[in-house]
Order: sequence, then C-alpha cells, then structure tokens
Amino acid sequence: MSQPENPLPALSKLHNSSAQFRFANRDLRLAQDWKKLGVAAVVWDAAVVMCMYLELGKVELKGKKAIELGAGTGLVGIVAALLGARVTITDREPALDFLSANVKANLPPDSQQSVVVSELTWGEGLEQYPAGGFDVVLGADIVYLEDTFLPLLETLEHLSSDTTVVLLACKLRYERDTNFLGMLKRRFTVEEVHYDKQRDIHLYKACKLTQRRDL
Repeated sequence: MSQPENPLPALSKLHNSSAQFRFANRDLRLAQDWKKLGVAAVVWDAAVVMCMYLELGKVELKGKKAIELGAGTGLVGIVAALLGARVTITDREPALDFLSANVKANLPPDSQQSVVVSELTWGEGLEQYPAGGFDVVLGADIVYLEDTFLPLLETLEHLSSDTTVVLLACKLRYERDTNFLGMLKRRFTVEEVHYDKQRDIHLYKACKLTQRRDL
C-alpha cells in the first residue's frame, strides 16, 4: 500500500496570498486570505476539480442560470460565468467583499454583467431566491460541518426544480460526509459522475426527486 503524499506542500499553498489557474482560456489569479477569513478564503482542490469538470462541457452552462453555494474565493462561479452561465455567487456576509474583488479582478467587463455576488446563509432568507429558479446549483467542498447538513439540504431543495442539475465536489473525510450523501439521496437522485484520484475528490450529480412518476 503506497504512502499518502506529504500534505504539507498543499497546505502551504493555502497560505499564499493568491492562487493562479488557467480555465476557459483565461489566466485567473484568485486572492486568498487565510489569516482573515480562514477556510472561506482559500482555493480548495474540490473547486479545481469542479472547474475541470465544467470545462469538459458535460453540463450545459451557456445561457443557463447557475448559483454557487459557499463560494469562498469564487473560482467555480467565475469559471461558470466564463463558460457562458449567468451566475449568482453566494457566501456568508463576511466573505462578500473579498469575493466581489475576485470576481471583478478575473472577469472581463462583458462577463461581469452576468454575475451577481449575494449573501446566503443556508436555510435562512431563502425567499430572496426564486424557488426552483436555477438550472444549475454548484457546490465545491461545502459538505464538512454536520450542523449545516439540514440547512444545506433545505437550500438545495428550495433552489432546485425538477430539471435543475446539482453538482457537488466533495472530499469524503469522515463518516458524517458519507451520511450527508445518504440524506441527499432521500430527496434527490444522486450519481457519482467523476472521481479525481490524484486529489481524492468525488463529483456528484443530483436531481430532485419528484412525487409524480411519469407512466
């Protein structure tokens, strides 16, 4: 059995003031602020894997309404916008200024009009967002705090219609993370559509279960 790679180099990258990527034919530089905002303000592997998957074009984004939950640096939402989606990029209030700055720095002027940065604490104030109003819901590494699981499920249900595609990129660190997938499967059909072995990231596609079954 091979030994896992030393995690320290990866961790040290999180403390850099910026992270650079190339997606959608653009060079992106995302500011990071570990000291001020902690986990909310660094680019995690799940976001990178999600962007790689979006670039494959297996989920239609052009002209679609998308929303990113727990966006942090905003990388996923920015890439979705570059790929043609109209994106609402959300996080909790303390992260919004930081998030907005990353959006402004990385999107060309014509794409900035297709992005809105908005406050969203899961399970709260959901009436601000149209029920079932999004074609695509994106979440990268947002499954880790057990206390948030029920509010997150409630939020996913509210945002999704029967045709919405939910994409979740997860590193399954603990049993509770797997438990969340079990909870999700009671309300959504869930399939694993991609696994990045190098980064140990699972990508799941979920669609809302409907009460009515077509005959």
